[in-house]
Amino acid sequence: MTNHVASGEPNLDHLRQLVLTALEDFKATDIQEIDVSALNPLTDLFVIASGSSTRHVKSMAENLIMRAKAAGSPPLGVEGQAQAEWILVDLNDIVVHLMLPKTRAFYNLEKLWEASSSRRSSAAAPA
Repeated sequence: MTNHVASGEPNLDHLRQLVLTALEDFKATDIQEIDVSALNPLTDLFVIASGSSTRHVKSMAENLIMRAKAAGSPPLGVEGQAQAEWILVDLNDIVVHLMLPKTRAFYNLEKLWEASSSRRSSAAAPA
């Protein structure tokens, strides 16, 4: 986990709360958090949420980006804004996936990362 306190950026708990509040304020549905810190060297947490339309997904992303910038933690990158079926907002320690329900069901990131975690756990277990 990267320590942002020294640089004046929000720490992981504050950034997590900022993300969740931004999504809740814009009526995101089915908000899920996945701790990937032991599985992924690039980030600590995935937050996945659904929006009811491409306009809704886009407005959630814009609101999140605005709030993150105001808190001193601008995104490292944003992908998918043109189509807005799946927008990824990379906040370094947290990667936010904003998706239409059909896109989310198709890619099923929750199950993908759960399976990855299970495989790694069973591989690490002594035989």
